[in-house]
Amino acid sequence: MARLWPLPAAAALAIVVIASAGDAAESVEQFVRRHWANPLAPQGPAPPTFGPLESSLHPEACGTCHPVQLGDWRTSVHAGAMGPGVAGQLVEMAAADPASPLECHVCHAPLAEQSAVTRSRAGVAANPTFDAALRGRGVVCAACHVRGHERFGPPRRDGSLASPAPRDHLPHRGVTRTAAFLSSEFCRGCHQFTPDGLALNGKLLQNTYEEWKASPFARRGVQCQDCHMPDRRHLWRGIHDETMVRSGLDIAVTPNVSRLALGQAFALTLQVRNARVGHVFPTYVTPRVVLRGELVGPDGEVVAGSRQEQVIAREVTVDLAREAFDTRLAPGQRAALTYRGRADRAGLRVRLSVIVYPDEFYTRFFETLLEQGAGQGEAQIREALAATRRSAFTVFAREIPFE
Repeated sequence: MARLWPLPAAAALAIVVIASAGDAAESVEQFVRRHWANPLAPQGPAPPTFGPLESSLHPEACGTCHPVQLGDWRTSVHAGAMGPGVAGQLVEMAAADPASPLECHVCHAPLAEQSAVTRSRAGVAANPTFDAALRGRGVVCAACHVRGHERFGPPRRDGSLASPAPRDHLPHRGVTRTAAFLSSEFCRGCHQFTPDGLALNGKLLQNTYEEWKASPFARRGVQCQDCHMPDRRHLWRGIHDETMVRSGLDIAVTPNVSRLALGQAFALTLQVRNARVGHVFPTYVTPRVVLRGELVGPDGEVVAGSRQEQVIAREVTVDLAREAFDTRLAPGQRAALTYRGRADRAGLRVRLSVIVYPDEFYTRFFETLLEQGAGQGEAQIREALAATRRSAFTVFAREIPFE
């Protein structure tokens, strides 16, 4: 069975001194390594002065005072990180090797309290801190913001780290503020495989942070959060969002004509440039972007044999054993489709479009998994497959008639 790797981007920053949980200051890098030491330790008992909301790790408890962030999170890929596609696979994985799902939990459901089992000398044991209501919630607020019941977050909007009042007088004793929450290093743990991670054709399967690090965006100090959490929103929009994708690309058709001559040969070039994406477009192996040219009739039907396509993707086999091709665009790079043809009857139009299939790999993967037998997770895999088939969208379309 193929492995479903974590999805879903950030030069090492200059050393920044930040406030931390202790008295000593530490760098962004030091904080990130400590904060994301995996597996995460259980939170332990809450301080005796904490009430039920302060003690809770549930997103809704956080949303009592942070409703905008909760609303954003509910629409995000982080909230769906333990969706049916992952959960359906974990059923069979756990049956074959009870410890194997723990590797997936590191990014898809990081809190110790989200896993029913924990590692032991015998392999795995029942997790005494397990909260069944958190299991399927994905990357919850506490995964990033809570350690040992202490709250962590970014500097105040004026850049300060200090609390406005004595911390003991604040809900959950206030928050420890650190610039790490505004740095790409904070995202690295789940959006970058380690050097010894799975690689194909000499390239890591998940390499988003290093792609960003090599980009002009890193040199200008543009962090992951600047694009994916604008104004500190907890949306994390990416390849599944039409507006986000369109904002990162320049798309043009040349020559810029309004009509074509009937009966004469034509050549139109559809060009896509990675203009404002801070990493390779698209990053990772799951999406496929298609540049398409075709003739359509008055009824909108495609003329048989008229379609031509250019693919932007890193296509790998569903067993993650081989890379078929990699045509993705580094920042500043372009892809182009020159569509050539001739219309010999009235009423036809040339349609040039750019279509995004955010989950193309998962569609193939889930189809194969169901053919081979998904076991007890079949219903969830079928649900996930249906969602992947609905996720495609057109980010650009233009039709040019003949006269």
